[in-house]
Amino acid sequence: MPAKKSAQGSSYTSEHARSGVKHDFPTIDTWPNQYRGYEITITIPEYTSICPKTGLPDFGTISIHYLPAKRCIELKSLKYYILGYRNLGIFYENAVNRILDDVVRACQPKWAVVRGEFTTRGGMHSTIEARYPRPKQS
Repeated sequence: MPAKKSAQGSSYTSEHARSGVKHDFPTIDTWPNQYRGYEITITIPEYTSICPKTGLPDFGTISIHYLPAKRCIELKSLKYYILGYRNLGIFYENAVNRILDDVVRACQPKWAVVRGEFTTRGGMHSTIEARYPRPKQS
């Protein structure tokens, strides 16, 4: 079945939607947590990527909020990880969900929230939020 066209006549394809999802990013390193029962928030105000459809740059702030268990995220490696998005074609929604998956894989927190607040473009501002543990599918 062909993709539906928008008001401007262009269509988004499955290829656009998958763009960047399987990208090989730098590893997020961790270090052993010494305490329990506290929360960490990391704010990254210089997130950039590329729209996979238009090739235009996307800008935003990524916030990672989590309750560490046995490991904490090492910040320098996180910076290099986020820089891996800089020239990558990926939709906002995919980027936020991929960041969450990679953070969880790296440090296995009790819970985590990744929030992306993206710069206004075309008169619209998008905020995407993904949570771990993820809701059970019905």
